[in-house]
Amino acid sequence: MFTITVEHQQYKTYILTDESAGSQIEVVPARGGVITRWRIQGQEIFYLDTERFTHPDLSVRGGNPILFPICGNLVDNSYSHNGQQYTLKQHGFARDLPWQVTEQETQNQASLTLVLCSNEETKAVYPFDFEVIFTYELQGNTLAIRQKYKNLSSTPMPFSAGFHPYFLTGIDKNQLELKIPSQHYQEKGSQEIHSFAGNFDFNRDEIDVAFKNLTSQSATVIDRSRALELVLDYDPIYSCLVFWTLKGKDFYCLEPWTASRNALNTGENLTVLDPNAMGTAFVRLTANFL
Repeated sequence: MFTITVEHQQYKTYILTDESAGSQIEVVPARGGVITRWRIQGQEIFYLDTERFTHPDLSVRGGNPILFPICGNLVDNSYSHNGQQYTLKQHGFARDLPWQVTEQETQNQASLTLVLCSNEETKAVYPFDFEVIFTYELQGNTLAIRQKYKNLSSTPMPFSAGFHPYFLTGIDKNQLELKIPSQHYQEKGSQEIHSFAGNFDFNRDEIDVAFKNLTSQSATVIDRSRALELVLDYDPIYSCLVFWTLKGKDFYCLEPWTASRNALNTGENLTVLDPNAMGTAFVRLTANFL
């Protein structure tokens, strides 16, 4: 049996439940349409900084924030379009703006559809008319996200999109086993490229790396400390996987991006939609307790 209930916490929260599987997600449309929690049999899959979440002026650190119309940061947080300079902060604005719920479904799964539309605030930093539609689908131990990106402008619309999921882990991250379909990664700061043999030195203060030239549309992380396997499946449009974690924090992030940092300036793997065109994308997360 699938249900959707609404709770009025600090923010209006939609709770999608698969009762037979004991799985559940919580969605907060007002905070960037974010999925804040994902539980299976009472076990939290996502990490959430609950104290930070209470502050609306701070970005959400936890759950599964949405990245649009850029992933990562631009050089000097700026780009130019048609000879005009614009400022756009890291990961774009979708994760900070309120989304609107348009559909709910509880027949064969629990699904919730949300939409984000351009407005004067977005057009001041990103001069395009758009509509972004996400459908969250919960069934068993699987969470799927179907996406539609519509260009309602009269000119081509460039963008990149992605997700920033925070996965809860034990402090001992040496218990993580990473199966990522790439033989190399690039450091964020130094831009150095290193070969990848399946793991990292988790004694480092921060790991922030990008995997490109992906050889398949699936990645897996096994957390031996939790006896938990997480599988991330994604469309070919996702050209990059970013792995990020901080020493002493009980989370890691494995982020599917359609394009890497600064793509609005470099054009690398940038998606460009023609006027009145629509693009689609799909991501699926599966959690298996071993």
